[in-house]
Amino acid sequence: MQNAAVLEKQGFGQLLKIRPYLIYLSAQAITRFGDSLDSIAYSWMVYMLTGSELLMGTLFAFNFLPGLFFSLFTGTFVDRWPKKRVLALTYLSRGIVVSLTAFLYAIGSLQVWHLFVFTFLNSTLECFSRPAETSIVPRLLPKEQLLAGNSFSTSVSRSAELIGLSIAGALIALIGISGTILIDAVTFLIAAVIIAFMPNPEAAEQAEFPEPVSEKERTVLGDIKEALLFVKQHSLLLITTVLAMINNFCLAPLNVLQPVYVKETLGAGAGGLSVMGTALLIGMICSGLWIGRYGKSFKKSTLIMSGSIMLGIGYFALGIPGHLPAWRVESAAVCMFVAGFAVSMLNAPISTYLMEVTPRHMLGRIGALMTVLCTAAIPVGSLITGLVAEHQSPPVLFSLMGFVMLVPVLFLIRKKSFRAI
Repeated sequence: MQNAAVLEKQGFGQLLKIRPYLIYLSAQAITRFGDSLDSIAYSWMVYMLTGSELLMGTLFAFNFLPGLFFSLFTGTFVDRWPKKRVLALTYLSRGIVVSLTAFLYAIGSLQVWHLFVFTFLNSTLECFSRPAETSIVPRLLPKEQLLAGNSFSTSVSRSAELIGLSIAGALIALIGISGTILIDAVTFLIAAVIIAFMPNPEAAEQAEFPEPVSEKERTVLGDIKEALLFVKQHSLLLITTVLAMINNFCLAPLNVLQPVYVKETLGAGAGGLSVMGTALLIGMICSGLWIGRYGKSFKKSTLIMSGSIMLGIGYFALGIPGHLPAWRVESAAVCMFVAGFAVSMLNAPISTYLMEVTPRHMLGRIGALMTVLCTAAIPVGSLITGLVAEHQSPPVLFSLMGFVMLVPVLFLIRKKSFRAI
């Protein structure tokens, strides 16, 4: 009884009592499982279909364009529309698009131009689902449970991804690429049904939180301007966004050069790449569970600064395994575990702070704005990585970027308003 009371006080026990949140979390876990299968099967399919690393890189970059161009606009529409309906329809639509991809590949009719069209459609649909997901969580959880809920959601989602990654290869061997991609499509369809039967989280708040401006008086550009002014007035929100931008920029070398690092520095193959990816996910899972249980004992600023320091150190340390006589892959996996632990320690409090300070009627567009700013740093970092990688090895770049990540912490430590959150 005492242990149960402690658990409830620390957050998870209370989360398990919130049925709509658990329904939403199950839909998220199912889609993340499917996405992890798809990340392996789709990449392999693209390589088998094109045989071109350049085309694969182009398709990867193309995946970010809808988010950069449309997110601000889709976020304003999501703020106006029922969030439950948006999620159900986007999951259903993504399931149809992925099903069509699997079908065309199975019958041998999938062309390269299809890949660009399907990638564009999926990424555009994500421009609706992501702000809807950001908007719906604060409507499912009380404010005091947001940190625990976000961290618990991260752990569950990453666990689902870990399971998917661990069985993706076996599924591809058993039922083929098209069959594995079809499973991803089915997960979206199942998630759409789950969301459709979830209690409407906005029904009870309509009287409690009325819209400040009537629908007829609002315009898309006016909503975007309101979001920009809101972020400008909330300097701490802007600071956390800039921190996320810097981290995404610095992580570009790891995202781009990880296969080269594994092969040339660690002397390993695809198995080594899998070990590093698994270590990263396990770190994120452990961090999410730890924050969900003990996070309330710390200020969000403390978690964010600690996560930044851990991420910088873990990233910097990836330059060391290449100099070791043995246990190179294992040492790199430890560094990735530390980095994964740090990522969740950063993301959970930042997401929670965004949900706490943003009015509910603005969560969609504010979340979309944050996504645009953070995503914009990824292709820039990737481009610079490609140029610098011609002259420097991956370990040197990793250590350099890890050091750069530590610089913003010096600024945050000195800012009293940040330390207060």
